[in-house]
Amino acid sequence: MTTFTPSSAAETLDVVQWAISEEAPLEIIGHGSKRGIGRPAQAEHGIDLSGLTGVTLYEPEELVLSARAGTPIGEVEALLKEHRQEFAFEPMDYGPLLGNEPGRGTVGGALAANLSGPRRLKSGAARDHVLGVHAVSGRGEAFKSGGRVVKNVTGYDLSKGLAGSWGTLAVVTDLTFKVLPAAETEKTFVIRGLDDGPAAFAMAAGMGSSAEVSSAAHLPPNVTGRVLDGGLKGPASTLLRLEGFGPSVEYRLATLTGLLAPQGRIEILDEAQSRQVWREIRDCLPYADGTDRPVWRISMAPSQGWKMVAELRLHAGADVFYDWQGGLIWARMEAEPEAEGLRALIAHFGGGHATLVRASGPVRAGSQVFHPQAGALDALARRLKDQFDPKGILNPGRMG
Repeated sequence: MTTFTPSSAAETLDVVQWAISEEAPLEIIGHGSKRGIGRPAQAEHGIDLSGLTGVTLYEPEELVLSARAGTPIGEVEALLKEHRQEFAFEPMDYGPLLGNEPGRGTVGGALAANLSGPRRLKSGAARDHVLGVHAVSGRGEAFKSGGRVVKNVTGYDLSKGLAGSWGTLAVVTDLTFKVLPAAETEKTFVIRGLDDGPAAFAMAAGMGSSAEVSSAAHLPPNVTGRVLDGGLKGPASTLLRLEGFGPSVEYRLATLTGLLAPQGRIEILDEAQSRQVWREIRDCLPYADGTDRPVWRISMAPSQGWKMVAELRLHAGADVFYDWQGGLIWARMEAEPEAEGLRALIAHFGGGHATLVRASGPVRAGSQVFHPQAGALDALARRLKDQFDPKGILNPGRMG
């Protein structure tokens, strides 16, 4: 296998044009933090974008940042922190869950995987914050989309179209994101001892209140002891995060106490504890156990997710916890996954999506890792692939 390591957009274009002329498929690699997600790419050659690094524009007063695709997110976040700013979409770091070092994810990978975190309910995902990209299509054509301002002229927003495409449509070389001021402080309101069903109702009540909750999660008893270095060990923990100015956070904590105190014992996590626990939830650290035991990422309606889990546990050994007010379910399975059965169960409870995030190589190769799309969406995805990469040069087989 030959791995090309371009150091500029022009060299990236040359590599893709060579691959097209030779009909030689390419695996697109950043720092490899998410390489274990999806089916193994069916390619003899690779293009390593880790040499495309560096922040090329940062205007804190304009809330705009541009960087090359291989720039580590950790480096960008450190720069933003100096100016009390952040990526509001809170990109997840898949590294520890997949047995890699933390902090290796790149800004290009954030868009390719459409990353988000616990704040997605309030702030969306990477696609909602990207302003523009420079990229090379599978046709061997360099193109750009968007710009460096929040409002652009009307037309096709290709930058958002590339979000979640896992490198199968184009090789992104440069990106521009909007950034936002970071909250002055945060605290987390915790209710102890709720079962999954009551926890779903409590999270819905908190999110629907005037307390402006930015994140909501539920950790059952067998998971809660794996966060905060065991600091929440014991009964189940239902967590609601509040962010903002100090007096506002305290006022909203009082609001939640008045609303939810009858539900169970209340605890409050201070700023340091709050930041730590939401990082651990974001990165699925309760299941970062150094194994390849199957882990599924399931997205459903919050009112139905816990019901699906109750039924799932009647048929399979599953260790789960909930984010996004119960709409995101992380499930570690005791046995190899049966994708069709799980997805049928999800459909029975109103529909959703299930992605096999972690599994052994043979299981990944033989499974439909990404959730099958409905007929119209599948047809649209195929047309996009035909337009951007008609010869199937980029990451072939990765998504199916």
